[in-house]
Amino acid sequence: MIKQLKSFVVNLIAGANIATILLMLLSGFSDRINPEQHPILSVMGMTFPIFLLVNLLFLFFWLTVKWKKAWIPIVGFAAAYVPITLFMPVNMRQDVPEGAIKILSYNVCTYGGNDKNEQGFDSIYNYLKRQNADIVCLQEDVDTWRRFVFIRYEKIYPYNDTTILHNNAYTFNGVGIHTRFPIIRKERIWYPSNTNGSVAYYLKTDHDTLLVINNHLEGTHLSDKERTNYKRLLRGKMERDTAKAESMFLIGKLGHNNARRAPQAEAVHRYIEAHRQYPIIVCGDFNDTPISYARRTIAQGLTDCFQETGRGLGLSYNQKGFYFRIDHIFCSSDFQPYNCQIDDEIDASDHFPIVCHLKMRENP
Repeated sequence: MIKQLKSFVVNLIAGANIATILLMLLSGFSDRINPEQHPILSVMGMTFPIFLLVNLLFLFFWLTVKWKKAWIPIVGFAAAYVPITLFMPVNMRQDVPEGAIKILSYNVCTYGGNDKNEQGFDSIYNYLKRQNADIVCLQEDVDTWRRFVFIRYEKIYPYNDTTILHNNAYTFNGVGIHTRFPIIRKERIWYPSNTNGSVAYYLKTDHDTLLVINNHLEGTHLSDKERTNYKRLLRGKMERDTAKAESMFLIGKLGHNNARRAPQAEAVHRYIEAHRQYPIIVCGDFNDTPISYARRTIAQGLTDCFQETGRGLGLSYNQKGFYFRIDHIFCSSDFQPYNCQIDDEIDASDHFPIVCHLKMRENP
């Protein structure tokens, strides 16, 4: 009787492990789901790290209690290899070759600083000066009183441009580029959005025209109260009924804004496909995680520099409770990326910058 009971419990736990793996795979490959068709399911990518961690706990359990069952979580990890390497790549640090260009993308939060740093612009300016990047793409590259931003930037970059995406009594947003390369022209990539946008900049390098697309895709539009409730939900500080209602509300709102982001990502992808004759760099604040429809759509035919050369989680959004990498850099096959990383040295915004070196490949 005891032996049968033990066998039943083991099989029950094994079943729970298999169910966890199935959910891990569903969430890990949820970036194939179009949010316009299935907005709720499109949110599942955010839960991938939870199922990944639970499967790891199952592995420790089997190794401790019944090691012959350890094959179950191991097979699960193998099946989820692609989303694991996307979510948390493990790459060795490389030596950056001579002649590589350095690109930096950073949402500067309108230079307003954050709770820890009120001197937003001065901190960011000094950081960019130390970084000495060749191309800097900024999101929310605006300040409401337009003091001396361009005058200051011109001291470190000869070519500067900010495209205002939206400006009214309620919102003020823009994306900018600050670079050592001459700006030949720019073009707005049009798609439906009230406050966000993407801009294609054409830069003149020594040997070619380089296309750099700076993106600030649709946000989650969570209010301060909703963000606070989300954090309380994670900490288990809500009553069960309230937590259930709040969870459904947040999932619905996130799914709705995923659906708004989808056509924006598709518009950027179409633009990339129509301009494949240029070496291309795509970067910016996608407001979406590595396992998302928006990231996957824009990344088609490009190299995800963090996945290819980065290490670890690379959390670029630094507000507590929202631990995700939502800032990305991609490049066309004209480039070889090196040492893409999220730099937490600077803490003057609600984002950390993403930095990468790119070396132009020699023509065969």
